[in-house]
Formats: sequence, structure tokens, C-alpha cells
Amino acid sequence: MLDINLIREKTNEVRQALLKRMESVNLETIIKIDDERKNIITKVDELKAERNKGSKGKPSPEEITKMKALGDEIKKFDDELKIVEDNLKEKLSALPNIPADDVPAGGKENNKVVKTFGAKPKFDFVPKDHVELVTSLGLIDYERAAKMSGAGFWIYKGDGALLEWALLNYFIEFHRNNGYTFIIPPYLLNEDSAYVSGHLPKFRDDLYWTQDGNCLNATSEMMLGNYHRDEILSGEDLPIKYYAYSTCFRREAGSYRKEERGMVRGHQFNKIEMFQFTTEDKSWEAFAEMVGAVEKLVEGLGLHYQTSLLAAGDASSAMAKTMDVEVWIPSMEIYKEVSSASNALDYQARRGNIRYKTENGNKFVHTLNASGLATSRLIPAILEQFQQADGSVLVPEVLQKFLNKKILK
Repeated sequence: MLDINLIREKTNEVRQALLKRMESVNLETIIKIDDERKNIITKVDELKAERNKGSKGKPSPEEITKMKALGDEIKKFDDELKIVEDNLKEKLSALPNIPADDVPAGGKENNKVVKTFGAKPKFDFVPKDHVELVTSLGLIDYERAAKMSGAGFWIYKGDGALLEWALLNYFIEFHRNNGYTFIIPPYLLNEDSAYVSGHLPKFRDDLYWTQDGNCLNATSEMMLGNYHRDEILSGEDLPIKYYAYSTCFRREAGSYRKEERGMVRGHQFNKIEMFQFTTEDKSWEAFAEMVGAVEKLVEGLGLHYQTSLLAAGDASSAMAKTMDVEVWIPSMEIYKEVSSASNALDYQARRGNIRYKTENGNKFVHTLNASGLATSRLIPAILEQFQQADGSVLVPEVLQKFLNKKILK
């Protein structure tokens, strides 16, 4: 959520920034609602002052009648204020975050590649795609998963399950050594939590909802961002760094395409998520650190990848800046995102009322998140980039101690 005072004081600057990711912006309506809110508060304060003035000493019957009338009028304005404040909150909640200055305007076509690691693998044989490889190696069972749960699910089997767990262990060990605290959160969240993370109201239909009104998490970011909700943290304790393991669930309604077959896009996948709560002055330093951590993880696997700065319209609406790390999938001849590192600035913290103490009063924290990493696209990249002519696959060195194998065959 944006600061209403910022909108009032720098209306044109905020409008121009938001037009990087929106076709049109109406800030005047929001300012008008805020004016109405302020006028009601002024009236209520005046009425309360008048009531307090008349309540001194023993009131006469006429004064009692007058104070009762004042009380009724105050209640009427309080009811009006609640409606106006709810309306203001709804309008502010619909606004996306202000993109950082260096974020390109527009959509996906304006994303910028800022780094490339390694080279595309070259094969002196006809390479297989990951669906063929996982089937021939007995790593994934698509058919039985579809029988159990429908399309968009898969079962890890044998070395496939061990490879998945090896990746998770590799990530966990890395983040533990990097000063992050491990968390395994619940997978169900209430609507307030989904609101704080920025998934509500816009992305309601992308989430799975239970009959009790809770939703399954789409990413651990949702839980970690709510961990300190409605708290005032000590500035001396910041930054606070967490990483969480969770299975993630997404409806992904109508998003399947030919190039997203197999494990590239599904309703359920495993992920390690990094999250930081930090101060305003350390926010971009933390962002650079998290992007660097993601890149080290992928480089440790030896995979060819690129890092892209997302244009404003392609990034999550809650984020001021996002950089994607994208691995090369040879059979598709495209790069696929395995991590999005994002800085929300104080946007999520305002929704969650998460502040920290300073000498000059309390301030909202800045929140940052990054996948560290999601596994479902890494396995296709590993299998396709490291496949051999005989149909076997070399295991990245960093995973060999977890798998106790150097090759899958």
C-alpha cells in the first residue's frame, strides 16, 4: 500500500511512476476521499471538545440533553468515517507499488538482460527433452499423478525424489551458512495474510481456497511477510533474515502452453524462499545481496542462466523492482525463471503494519524476498543441460554428496 501523504505531496511524480505499469491512474479520487476523511475527523474532534467542555461539573437537564445529542452526532460521524476509511483503503489497496527509477516502463518485451553465466550446451547427438529423460530414467511419474490429482501434477520417484531432496538440502545448507534463520511455516493462510502479501484483492482467483476461508500458500513469501505483522521491531535487530521451505500451490488457470509441458509449470512445487526485514537505508544493499545469493546457487549447479531486470508491467504489482534468474531449457530454446528477487520497499509493511523503532519515532520496515530456489524448473534444466549420449545424466558436483551418485542412469 502506498503512503497517502506521498500521493498528496507528490501527485504528479507518483502518477508518472505508476504509468510505467498502468494504462491510466486516477489519484484525484483518492485525494478527494482523503479530504473527506480529514473533514470528518475535524468535525468529530470539534464535537468531542464541545462535549468534554460541557461535561465539567454537575450538568443541568438541558446540558444532559445537549450532550446526548452531541454523542448521537459523534456516533453518526464515526459511522461515516468508518465507511470513508474503508473506501480509502480499498482504493489505495488497488494501486500497485511505485517502480524504482531504473525499472523500465512497459511489459515483458522491455525486460533487460543484465548478466549471463556460462554458455548454451552443445550436443554431438540428438538430445532428449526433460519429459523423455525423466520417463526413461524413472524419475517422475506423470500418469499416476494425473490419475490421482489431474493434470498439472507429478510424482517424484526413486532417484527423482532423491534429486529433488538433494536440491533442497543444497539450498538449506547454503542459506544456513549465509546467516539466515530457517522456518517451516504452515501452508494455510487467512485472508488478512493474503492481503498483506499483496495477493489480495488482485490475485484471488490464482489461489486455492478451502471451505473454511483459508487459502493454500502460493509462495512462502506470503507466510514470511506476515511473520512480524502488527509488530514494532527494534532497529538494532535489523536486518532480520529468514528462509523457509514449503510446498507451493497455484491454480495457474488457463496458463498452460506447449512450451510449459512437464515440470515447467504445475499446480504444486517445492521451494526455498529467502525473506528480509530491513531499514530504509539498507534496502537496496539487501536487494543486491539476495540477487547475488541466487546467482551463486545456480552457478554452483553449473547451469547456464541469465539475470533479467523486469519491466514495471511484468513485475508483481507489490514490488518496486524485480530481477529474475532464468535457466536455459535446451529443448524449448528459451530461458525459464527459477527465482524472482524483489524489493517491496515499505509497500507490504504498510499493509501489515510492521514498523521499527528509531530515535525519531517508528518507521515502516522494508521487505524483500527471493526464491532460493524453486526446484521444478531446475530439474528440467539439469537433466537437459547435463544429459549424455547414452541417455544418462551427470549429477552436479554440489549435489553428489546428497545423492551419493555422480550419474543418473
